[in-house]
Amino acid sequence: MGIPSHTAPPVAPDKPWLAPLAGFSDLPFRMLCRSYGAAVACTEMVSAKGLVYGGQGTWDLVRGIPGAPEDSPLVVQIFGAEVSFVREAVRRLLDLGAVFFDLNAGCPVKKVVKTGAGAGLLRDVGLLAEILEAMVDHAGEGRVGVKLRSGWSGTEFVSGPGPARLDRIGLGWITLHPRSASQGLSGKADWSRLRMLRERTGVPLLASGDMYTAAEGLACLDQGSADGIMYARGALSDPAVFRTHLRAWQGGPGMNEADQPERLEAARRHVALCRCYADNRKNLLKMRTILPKYLKGFPGASAVRGRLVRACSWDEVEALLGELAPDAPGHPADGA
Repeated sequence: MGIPSHTAPPVAPDKPWLAPLAGFSDLPFRMLCRSYGAAVACTEMVSAKGLVYGGQGTWDLVRGIPGAPEDSPLVVQIFGAEVSFVREAVRRLLDLGAVFFDLNAGCPVKKVVKTGAGAGLLRDVGLLAEILEAMVDHAGEGRVGVKLRSGWSGTEFVSGPGPARLDRIGLGWITLHPRSASQGLSGKADWSRLRMLRERTGVPLLASGDMYTAAEGLACLDQGSADGIMYARGALSDPAVFRTHLRAWQGGPGMNEADQPERLEAARRHVALCRCYADNRKNLLKMRTILPKYLKGFPGASAVRGRLVRACSWDEVEALLGELAPDAPGHPADGA
């Protein structure tokens, strides 16, 4: 990984993180976001049981770790509700060369929660702490974090005794998505819940949730409770959000988000990174569904999107993106 084993990933206002995004946080996308300034990146959420039982799909998510030397620091996010499986998963990942680990205790998806994992762990603080203790025992202090919701139905976790219990484990960071588990993604993230958690723990605190733009990320930091920001859905629509964040934090140009030429550049970079790190048909099929997210509002995008989802080669994908360039022959003048 190129990082001393005793060093925790940085948590600071000028070190924005890329969140673990199911279906997206593969090596090409992580490298894309790093090229725009993401300081730390996470893998997709992976099942501890799947790793232990050798599930092909689960191992595909972590294949190649530690990966490219530039893909560092890299955090592997695990989910599970049984100490033995999580402990063994961490051991196997350490053998592969993984260094940093995160426990998902915030996913509200029913199939995850019904096993007691994800946000289900918020209902059993003792078990949550026991799992994290086992992870820290294997990986080392400062090399394990946890992602939380504010509580199962409200703020019962961040306003209760749970944070003090986690404070004694040796965690390197805590990420809070300030919604309850029962909210899912409905309503709005309540940043005041970050303050509740901040008052009860000294562990470095990352904020996540409703950070669609750098302006929203920096507004959250201005509240004074979070030490750093983790971008999730904001990075999906605009991977350059990290660059915008850093420029604004450093007193650079205003808070304008990526315009169409910049988003087209991001799409082309993403394709190039796929061809470099994941040149296979499975990834081509995935990119056919991802690339249209970059093209919202482009002149002529509707016709190109329709052809993108049927593209059979990377060359065809690149040619279609080229048609959207402002200097392309026959570039449409009217919006799609």
